[in-house]
Amino acid sequence: MGKNIAEKIFAAHLRDEPFPGAKVLDIDRVLCHEITTPVAIADLVWRGKDRVFDPTKIKAVIDHVTPAKDSKTATQAKILRDWARRHDITDFFDVGRNGVCHALFPEKGYIRPGFTVIMGDSHTCTHGAFGAFAAGVGTTDLEVGILKGVCAFREPKTIRINLTGTLQPGVYAKDVILFVIGQIGVNGATDRVIEFRGTVVDEMTMDSRMTLCNMAIEAGGTSGICLPDATTVDYLWPFIEGEYSSREAALEEFRKWHSDEDAEYEKVLDFDISNLEPQVTFGYKPDCVKAARDFERTPVDQIYIGTCTNGRLEDLRVAAEILKGRRIADNVRGIVSPATPKIFSDAMAEGIMQIFMDAGFCVTNPTCGACLGMSNGVLAEGEVCASTSNRNFNGRMGKGGMVHLMSPATAAATAITGVITDARTL
Repeated sequence: MGKNIAEKIFAAHLRDEPFPGAKVLDIDRVLCHEITTPVAIADLVWRGKDRVFDPTKIKAVIDHVTPAKDSKTATQAKILRDWARRHDITDFFDVGRNGVCHALFPEKGYIRPGFTVIMGDSHTCTHGAFGAFAAGVGTTDLEVGILKGVCAFREPKTIRINLTGTLQPGVYAKDVILFVIGQIGVNGATDRVIEFRGTVVDEMTMDSRMTLCNMAIEAGGTSGICLPDATTVDYLWPFIEGEYSSREAALEEFRKWHSDEDAEYEKVLDFDISNLEPQVTFGYKPDCVKAARDFERTPVDQIYIGTCTNGRLEDLRVAAEILKGRRIADNVRGIVSPATPKIFSDAMAEGIMQIFMDAGFCVTNPTCGACLGMSNGVLAEGEVCASTSNRNFNGRMGKGGMVHLMSPATAAATAITGVITDARTL
C-alpha cells in the first residue's frame, strides 16, 4: 500500500516510536516569535537547560507586537533578543528587519518540501504549502524542539480535499478556504492533515497556496499541505539553484514527496468551485460563512488588510487594483500592513502603497498586532472590522468587537462603500 505525503515525511524523519501510534520526529526547522517562545526560554533556563540543538535550524522573529507598545511587550522582545544573541542564532529578525513570521520565513527560503516544521503558533500550518509537514505546538513541545530538535506526534491521518473547476474572476484563495471550512466545520479536520489537491490548487501561486494552508487550523487541522511542483521550484529557485543542476532536476527530487496513487486517506472530499462566489464570515466561528452579496449592506467601522493570511504582495495588488482612483467611505478607517519589509518595499516600487494612501488608508509597518487585538488596529467595543485575517472569534481584534473575514478584494470594496460589498459589483 502506498503512502501519502504526510506519511512519507513522517517515515523519513522518524526518530522513535515510544508506544503504538506515537511518532517522535527529527525537526528541520524550529520557528520562534516573541509571544510564545519567551515562556519556553524561561522554563529551559529554570531547568538549567538553556541550550539549543542547532542554531542554524532555529529561526526567530519579533512580529506580534512591533515595535513594543509597553513595558510588558518590550520585556518579551528582550527575552527573545537576548536568547538569540546568547546562542548565536543568526537568523533572528529584530525591529527594522522583521515581518510576520509565516510570510517572512518562506520568503527567506527556510521552508522546503519534505521538511518538518514546528512553532508555538497555530498558523504554522501555512508552511505546508511547500509540501512540508508544519504544525503549531504547545510550550512543552517547543521547549523539547529547541533543546533536542525533536517533536512527538500521533500517527498522521489525512483528509484529502480535491478542489476542481475554475475560479471565477473576483474569487480568490481566501474565498476557497472559507468555503471549505464552511462545508466541513471548525471540527471537520481535528487532529488531521488536510491534503489540498486538484486543478484549482495546481493553478494557484505559492502566495495563494499559503493562504489555503494557513487556515487549515480553522477546521481543526494539524497541518494543511500541498504537493510540491514546478510552482514550488520557481518560488524556491533563488535559494536552491546551487543545489540542483536545473529546475527540472529539483522538480524530480521534490516529486519523491508526492502522495502515491494508491495512498490511503481517512476520507476524500470533492468540491467543484466553478460557481463559487466571494465568501465572508458572520458570527464568531470561521465556519459561519455565506456569500458576500448576502450581507445586505452590513456596515463596518474598520477595514484591515494584512496578516499571515493575506498580507503578501499578491494580496496588496488585488486590493490596490480596486482602490485605485477611489477613496474609502467617510464612515470607515482603513489600515494596511504589508507582511514583510520586502513586500512593503516591492509594493512601494509598484506604486501600491501610494494607491492605499491616496485612498485614505493608514499604512503601518509589518506586524501581527491588529490580527490578535494587541496593537495597530484594536477595535473598540461594538465596532465591526472587515478583515483579511484568519479568525473571527469573539473579541479577537478587541473586546466586544466583531470581525468579518474576507478576501483582500472584498475588503477593498467594503472600504470604498463602507458596507460589506462583493467587489464584482463595483
